[in-house]
Amino acid sequence: MKELNVDVAVIGGGTAGLGAYRAAKLSTPSVVMIEGGPFGTTCARVGCMPSKLLIAAAEAVHQIERAPGFGIHPQGEIKIDGREVMARVKRERDRFVGFVMEGVISIPDNDKILGYARFIDDNTLQVDDHTRIVAKRIVIATGSRPTWPAPWNDLGDRLIINDDVFNWDDLPESVAVFGPGVIGLEIGQALHRLGVKVKVFGVGGAVGPLTDSDVRDYARRALGEEFYLDPDVKVEIMQREGDRVFIRYQDLDGKPQEIMVDYVLAATGRRPNVDNLAIENTSLELDARGVPVADRLTMQTSVPHIFIAGDASNQLPLLHEASDQARIAGDNAGSFPEVKPGLRRSSISVVFSDPQIAMVGSTYRELSQKYGACGCFEVGEVSFENQGRSRVMLRNKGLLHVYGEQGTGKFLGAEMMGPEVEHIAHLLAWAHQQGMTVDQMLDMPFYHPVIEEGLRTALRDLQSKLRIGGSETERCMRCPGE
Repeated sequence: MKELNVDVAVIGGGTAGLGAYRAAKLSTPSVVMIEGGPFGTTCARVGCMPSKLLIAAAEAVHQIERAPGFGIHPQGEIKIDGREVMARVKRERDRFVGFVMEGVISIPDNDKILGYARFIDDNTLQVDDHTRIVAKRIVIATGSRPTWPAPWNDLGDRLIINDDVFNWDDLPESVAVFGPGVIGLEIGQALHRLGVKVKVFGVGGAVGPLTDSDVRDYARRALGEEFYLDPDVKVEIMQREGDRVFIRYQDLDGKPQEIMVDYVLAATGRRPNVDNLAIENTSLELDARGVPVADRLTMQTSVPHIFIAGDASNQLPLLHEASDQARIAGDNAGSFPEVKPGLRRSSISVVFSDPQIAMVGSTYRELSQKYGACGCFEVGEVSFENQGRSRVMLRNKGLLHVYGEQGTGKFLGAEMMGPEVEHIAHLLAWAHQQGMTVDQMLDMPFYHPVIEEGLRTALRDLQSKLRIGGSETERCMRCPGE
C-alpha cells in the first residue's frame, strides 16, 4: 500500500478537477489529482462539443430544406449519409478531446493518481486498494452522470444516453427521447433534421430550463410544429421486443398510440457523482440530495478544508460555471486557511435548439418567489414573428421576456426563445453583471437592421411599465416576498 502526504488532493480529472488542480498549484507544489475514469472533460468527449457537431450537420440540411422560401429550389432529393455525418462528428470530437489531453499530458505523472477515491475521514482518502492519501485540503470535483428510472434498465442496450449517440457509426431509423431538457431538445431536434424518426417525451410539462410559462408555452408550440413533442406524456407500456422497443402512450389528444423504436434516449437529468465517495465517513453537511453544502462564493463546505466544484456541487451544471468554481475552489484550497470569495458571474444558459432558448440572471420563478404578489418586478416583451431582421432571414419565430425591478429600474433577468439568441443572452448577461438599469441599457447603441432591435423593443416595453422613484423602492424593500 502506497502512502502519500500532500497539501491538496483533487478528486476528479474533468473540467473542474483540472481547473482546481492548476489553481491550487499556483500556491503549493504539493497537489495530486485522482481520477478513476478517463482524464478530460465531459464537454469535449460527450457533451457540448460533439452535440454542436451533430447540430451543425442538422442545420446544413435545414438550410437546404427552407431555401424554397427564398425562391431558391435545390435540384434533386437531399441525401443524408449517416455514416459520413457520424464520421465527422467523431473525427472532430476526437480533435477537441486531443486538445484537452495535451494539457493533461503536461501534468507530471507523480501528480496523477489513477483510481477511485473514497473518504476514510475528513483528511484521508483511499484510492482503490493501492494508495492512501492524507491531505491537508481536499477538492471534490467528481462531476455528474445521467440518471433514469430503474425499470428502464430492462431495455438493455436499447437504452442509451448522449454518450452513446456520439459513438454511433451510423444514424438509426427511430429514437424516442425522454426528457425535453437541454440534451433532449438539442439531440432530438438534430436527429429529426437528419432524417431520424423522433418523438420527444417529458413528464411535468418542462421545456428546456424555462420557468416563464408564456415563453415555455411558446417554445412547446414552436418546437412541436417541427417534431413530436409532448412534455407531459402518459406512457402505458415501454418494453423491449427483440432489438427494438415497443411504447404505448397517450398522444396530445389523449388517444392511445403505439410505436416501435430502435432506441430510447434517456435525457432525464443528471446526478452529482458524490454517492460513491463514502461521504458518510466525513463530517460534511449534506443537502437533501446527499450533496455537500457549499458557499457559492468560496466553494467551501461545512468542513473548512474541504471544497467542492463543478457538476458535483449541484449548483449550475455548465462548463463555464465549472471552470469558475474550479478556479475558486483551487485557489482557496491552495492558500488555505486564507479563504476569499471569488468572482461569480451572472448566470447565462443557452439551449442550441432552433429557435434557440436562453436564460440570463434571475429566472421568472426566482423573481416570483422573491417578490411574491407585491408587484415589485415587471415584464417587458417582444415577439420575433414580426421583427424586421428575423423576417428577412425567414427565422421569425420567438418570444423574449425581460424583467426589471420597480423603484430602481434595475435589470433583473430574462428568458427567451428566438433566432440566434445566444448573442442577445450574452449582451444581457454583461448588462446584468454590471448592475445596469433598463434606462442605461436603452442608452446603448442599437444598429439597424439587426435582431437585437427586438431586444430594444422589449426593453422599451419594460421601461413603460416601471415606476421609478424612492417611494416605490422603499415599498418594494418591504415586500413580504423577500
